[in-house]
Amino acid sequence: MRQGLDEPDGGGLEPVSRRSTAEIVADRIRSAIMRGTFAPGTQLGEVDLAGRLGVSRGPLREAMQRLVAEGLLRSERHRGLFVRELGPDDVRDVYLARTAVERAAALQVLAGDRVAAVAALEVPLGAMTAAAAAGDAVALADSDHDFHAALVAASGSPRLRRMTDGLLVETRMCLAAFQQTAPPAPALLAEHERLRDALRDGRTELLLDRLAAHMDDAVARILAAMPGAA
Repeated sequence: MRQGLDEPDGGGLEPVSRRSTAEIVADRIRSAIMRGTFAPGTQLGEVDLAGRLGVSRGPLREAMQRLVAEGLLRSERHRGLFVRELGPDDVRDVYLARTAVERAAALQVLAGDRVAAVAALEVPLGAMTAAAAAGDAVALADSDHDFHAALVAASGSPRLRRMTDGLLVETRMCLAAFQQTAPPAPALLAEHERLRDALRDGRTELLLDRLAAHMDDAVARILAAMPGAA
């Protein structure tokens, strides 16, 4: 009788641990977009990128199509690929989605192991403290990103994590384009400490209110710096 795929003795499929070249390339380009190396509206040329990354054009094209599907790049017929530009409606929508996802994650965490979740948040909070003291804006943004990723990861939901990964990249695109919108480092650190405190104390309404206010403040700051935003 033919063995099933899940049987251990020779007939099963082994997990593939090695990441594909296209996946690695997509991560590199995604990171460059997130950090503002490739600004919104920038055209990405295949020849130039393949040379800079040291890869052939096949994996590069696959990687770029992944980023088109994620909404980070846009394709223009007969012109090529461009880093997507985010308008006021995009900013509002990104933060609307983030609020919904992080609210759902927070409720899951509150119903589960708050102690472990708070311990996980202490790592990015420590990095934020160090970045604020050093005046390192990039490290501060990285640790802010990591705080929200850790909050959602603590929910235990892989789907919420996947949604958050994309939303945080779009958030960083907004912040990279309008860097002057960030609040002073001590204020940003204090906002995140207050989120941690409400989670630690199990104060559901306070946590959700602080999370919504945190998102609303970010939207207001970004829109205030966008030309023509109402």
